[in-house]
Amino acid sequence: MISEGDVAPDFTLQADDGSNVTLSSLHGSNVVLFFYPKDNTSG
Repeated sequence: MISEGDVAPDFTLQADDGSNVTLSSLHGSNVVLFFYPKDNTSG
């Protein structure tokens, strides 16, 4: 588990346009990542 202030591990996620985005490719940019755990569910 990472804690606030830790360096995030490198990862790749699919963007809304279908392309893949890797965290390391954004080095030097500000990054905001949102998670919606109940998106598209009845919960």
